[in-house]
Amino acid sequence: MSLIQTELNEKMRSILVDWLVDVHIKFKLQPETLFLAVNLIDRYLSQNIASKQKLQLLGITCMFIAAKYEEIYPPPVKDFAYVTDRAYTTKEILEMEGKVLSSLTFKLTFASAFRFLERYHLIAQLDEKGYNLARYLLELSLVEYKLQKYSPSVLACSAIYLANKLTKRELWSKDLFRNTKYDENDLKSCAKELLILFQNAPKSSLKAVNRKFSTTKYFEVAKLQSDLY
Repeated sequence: MSLIQTELNEKMRSILVDWLVDVHIKFKLQPETLFLAVNLIDRYLSQNIASKQKLQLLGITCMFIAAKYEEIYPPPVKDFAYVTDRAYTTKEILEMEGKVLSSLTFKLTFASAFRFLERYHLIAQLDEKGYNLARYLLELSLVEYKLQKYSPSVLACSAIYLANKLTKRELWSKDLFRNTKYDENDLKSCAKELLILFQNAPKSSLKAVNRKFSTTKYFEVAKLQSDLY
């Protein structure tokens, strides 16, 4: 994105993703819908120059596409227009949908960090609190553009590794190594960056993910304290 965008920067992207987390909550969408929406945004911005005025339109359109792809009953396009405070019309969203799909040649399927987490948390035998803590770390990483340098599988494994450390469990078992092919050294760099996000989240100006995972539904994992490293 940084190589081709002239008006947009990482902070603008982070603000957009933070807002989309709230939209995702409002519509009660599946976790994978959020991960796919952010993936579509990043892939589109890596190939097409976008203006500041159209960034929110791109974001809500990618959420609309992701919802149609992942949800059994996706919200109608008029609802997506409504949450922008009617800054954009349904026609504009549908036109942007065509641009995004054409640019990405209709290739929407990808292996998200959440999908890897769904598999690997079973091998790690995480309880519900540990699983939601790992989910929290992954959703924090969505907002932070620099974390996208890591592959989805490394992000998922690093989130499990850090969740284990925060909850004082075995960090990385033989079963996890056998199934993921990653050892602890492969994960420490990413885990340290996730820890920084975790520690800074309560005082960040971007509150959506922290607010979401501070609720009892997610075992209030965002309220855990850490003095690691």
